[in-house]
Amino acid sequence: MTVRPVINFLPYQRAWISDGSRFKIGMFARQTGKTFSTGGECVDDCFRGWAEDRRSRWVILSRGERQAGEMMTEVIKPFTRAFYEVYNTLVKGGEPRFEETEFRAPQEKGPDAVYKALEVAFPNGSRITALPANPDTARGFSANVILDEFAFHARSREIWAALFPVISKGRQKLRVISTPNGKGNKFYELMTAEDSVWSRHVVDIYQAVEQGLERDVEMLRKGMADEDAWAQEYELKWLDEASAWLDYDLISGCEAEGAGKPDHYQGGPCFVGVDIAARNDLFVIWVDELVGDVLWTREIVARRRASFAEQDALLDDVFRRYRVVRCKMDQTGMGEKPVEDAQRRHGTSRVEGVLFTPANRLAMATVLKERFQDRRKRIPAGDPVLRADLHAIKSQVGTTGQRRLIADGDTDGHADRFWAAALAATAAEMGVAEYEYRPARIAGGNGWLPEDDEERDPFRPPLGTRLRGSAL
Repeated sequence: MTVRPVINFLPYQRAWISDGSRFKIGMFARQTGKTFSTGGECVDDCFRGWAEDRRSRWVILSRGERQAGEMMTEVIKPFTRAFYEVYNTLVKGGEPRFEETEFRAPQEKGPDAVYKALEVAFPNGSRITALPANPDTARGFSANVILDEFAFHARSREIWAALFPVISKGRQKLRVISTPNGKGNKFYELMTAEDSVWSRHVVDIYQAVEQGLERDVEMLRKGMADEDAWAQEYELKWLDEASAWLDYDLISGCEAEGAGKPDHYQGGPCFVGVDIAARNDLFVIWVDELVGDVLWTREIVARRRASFAEQDALLDDVFRRYRVVRCKMDQTGMGEKPVEDAQRRHGTSRVEGVLFTPANRLAMATVLKERFQDRRKRIPAGDPVLRADLHAIKSQVGTTGQRRLIADGDTDGHADRFWAAALAATAAEMGVAEYEYRPARIAGGNGWLPEDDEERDPFRPPLGTRLRGSAL
């Protein structure tokens, strides 16, 4: 079957559309027609399927409901009408219909989640559906899928984990398109992974203009008036590091093979950070051992949906196995009782609660960052989940000029590991106390207080001992 071209695509757009690879990913500069050409591919496939008496099913997952609506209104509908003008003598059954429906996703608890779905329904049963992207919608279809502006999807890793097993069951195609949005998302991982099965297309603004795109590059650059944004949006540079509190270079520079392994513990003083959690957040205990002037991560305990009794038991186990000098715990909200209980079990001199006020958060994050900058911190190597959590905290300056820290929300632990690490690093700031110890006399008596080997702190000198020097 031969038909005349419906749209005169530019060379890089034709190269993208004609690439029939099952897994295809494209990184395109803004305003270069990535959504336009990808929408053209799926509409063309539906019309060819209609003419060839086969069904084609496509689902478009956009970053939000508004973007899904724009994709359908500004790209899919115009393409469908244009293609029908060419194909109407070759197909039967009437015109394609544009519909607005509901997509219902059953939940473990409570009523179904309901999302607005915009569709093009073809007389032969082919469909194109546009939806907002999230794990519910990602796992809800067995179809060819377009992830539009994937670098900007919230919870991109969860979406990917839900989507890919569905796609891999059959022979469905997957199209991923976006401009860069830093390194803390799944799009960056897909674009940079080695030994990949993906067919990759990269088109910056200069290549697009060279191949016929009508844009005034200098005018765009001057109008944007932001060199970092220009570099990322139009030159396709990975530039989120200006806002990331710990950039990937800092993180990788402190990775070490021996870190994160409890059996490498040398018996030195330890500092512990505890991020309290309930329900779906992570409960995290971070254990650092001070070796010289470097904090070596010895263990990271992370549990989801742990009961408070289990959290207490995990912390007690850490105190049993390590020489804990100081432990700082998140005392905010639900942390009040766990902190009080831990102080009763292990002493107020070793356990301190911290309220997560904006000032305290900034102070703790600064201590942690300085450790990374000075290379006085060692963390486990090769752990992508940990890297993402440490990288998740972003720095923003509000309209009042006050700096605040926010989590990007696209990590396994919502930055809980970051805050546990920051608490541990802050606990270490006071160092190991130097003091002179003198035993106390029993009130009204003549002797010294007796030593109780079973009850006393195993790291406290025996009563009746005079000690000058390290607290340990």
